[in-house]
Parts: sequence; structure tokens; C-alpha cells
Amino acid sequence: KEWVILAPERLVKLDDIAVEILKLVDGEKSVRVISKELSKKFNAPEDVILTDVKEMLQNLSDKGFIEENG
Repeated sequence: KEWVILAPERLVKLDDIAVEILKLVDGEKSVRVISKELSKKFNAPEDVILTDVKEMLQNLSDKGFIEENG
């Protein structure tokens, strides 16, 4: 099973981690809250998860797939 994001003339294939992050992105939760939830789910250090979440979201933002909310 593969997950992708489609946009005009663009396609991004998502790995399992990116899918887990995007499932939590709802326009309401902060990056820190998302990181805390993932840290608990995967029993991983929150600071490591926070860095990964920020990098992944910034990458998608830089490519125009998502926009920062406020």
C-alpha cells in the first residue's frame, strides 16, 4: 500500500512516518502536540520526533503541498 500527495503536475510519495504525521495534521493541533502524540505512540524521544516532524512539514511546505496556519 502506498500513499501519495497529488497536486497539479506534482506527486509526492509518502513513507509510513509521513503518513502518521499527516494523519494528525488538522489545522488545530500544534507541531509540538503532534510530536507528543507520535512520541507516545512510537515510544521515541519527543525532541527527536519534533525535529523529524518539523523537517517533514517544512519540506512539504517548501514544495507547496501544505501551508502554515497562522
